Amino acid sequence: MLVDWGVKSIAKDKNTGSIAKVEAMIAHYQPDVMVVENTSIKPFRRFPRIRALSKRIIRLAESRGVTVISFSREQVRRAFFADGQGTKYALAEMIAKRFPDELSFRLPPKRRPWMTEDSQMAIFDAMALVLAFRLKRRERPIA
Repeated sequence: MLVDWGVKSIAKDKNTGSIAKVEAMIAHYQPDVMVVENTSIKPFRRFPRIRALSKRIIRLAESRGVTVISFSREQVRRAFFADGQGTKYALAEMIAKRFPDELSFRLPPKRRPWMTEDSQMAIFDAMALVLAFRLKRRERPIA
């Protein structure tokens, strides 16, 4: 069972606001480990602002004594798909099936090429990182 999940939004100075939110969450939850997407692997798939924000979040977490583990998108895909070729939506469907009570109703419709990504997909991205970490640590199998 998942304890908490959600998406945080920042209106104006996104990096400064994001750092403040992450700092508040670290203070509240006091995690031992933070799992993040590795945004520094080439070819870069994230905007420079996001890469800079990721570095700041990692420095903040480490300064608070939190161990930071990062996974690339490819590493996450390989944790779920033997050939590493599954789609982001297929991964979200797998996660929704694994946590039907908590997440199935949050799975957005499949995105069409002209549509922007639904903000709810961030929840599935985060869960994929956590599950990839748990698989690496062999705490529990994904399926």
